[in-house]
Amino acid sequence: MLDLNQLRCFVTVAEELHFSRAAERLHMTQPPLSRQIQLLEHAIGAALFVRNNRVVRLTPAGRTLLPEARTILRLAENASLSARRVSRGEAGVVSVGFTAAAGYEFLPGAIARWREEAPDIELRLKEMVSGQQLEALDAGRLDFGLLRPPVTRDGMRSKRVVRETLVAAFPANHPLASSESLTLKSFDRQPFVMYAPDEARYFYDLVARIFSRVDVNPLYGQHVSQVHSVLALVRAGLGVALVPHAATSLRYEGIIFRDVAGLSPARPVELYLVWKEDNDNPALPHFLAGIGGD
Repeated sequence: MLDLNQLRCFVTVAEELHFSRAAERLHMTQPPLSRQIQLLEHAIGAALFVRNNRVVRLTPAGRTLLPEARTILRLAENASLSARRVSRGEAGVVSVGFTAAAGYEFLPGAIARWREEAPDIELRLKEMVSGQQLEALDAGRLDFGLLRPPVTRDGMRSKRVVRETLVAAFPANHPLASSESLTLKSFDRQPFVMYAPDEARYFYDLVARIFSRVDVNPLYGQHVSQVHSVLALVRAGLGVALVPHAATSLRYEGIIFRDVAGLSPARPVELYLVWKEDNDNPALPHFLAGIGGD
């Protein structure tokens, strides 16, 4: 096993070809320096220098070792620097989970901000439904997630980062697409593309609760799990839908988005940033501090 201090002494002597000058560079006296070189030669099993009263020069073994020794020292310094930067949260890896709808509007802006503020931290993004994110957070496979409430697991911390309204999505030729006064009552007995109660439980419960409060009964025909799938079916003319406002950024052709009066609360769609309380990733506090919320 090669000793880094011995290699550092060797490289300095090889560059100076003078033990006294090398010792001065290393802030040590000449006898300990000579001892370090002797120990290295013993470990390697070959003489590294030809030295007498007039000259110091590298042997063939020394000339072979010199570039390798410089590489080893450079790698050791880089490894040390990398470890220090990771410990300070200036570098490393942060694993982020997100729902598909979080990727429509909030996530792109957040990524741009993170990359500007922490360019040396690698982001590993994983699209997951909310339940999968909670499992991955609990197992330590994610550092934080962007998911839908509720967050009820022990050991988890969270803050709300988005509140947005629901908007209506109509096929372009639908009679209600040009309505001047669109309310929740407008959806009564209308063919409606609904969220799947198992795979999209948050949006299913949210929409069903909103209609139940005002005694409106749409005709639920199709049930799908993702917002973009809802829009695809609306575009195909299979019904109308309520989608989070962020979905308007998808700009589907053949779909008209309209505001709906009477929503209570006015911004019922929520997105939370969630992390495990005992997460020890040094980069995580930097990311949490850079995201507003409550």
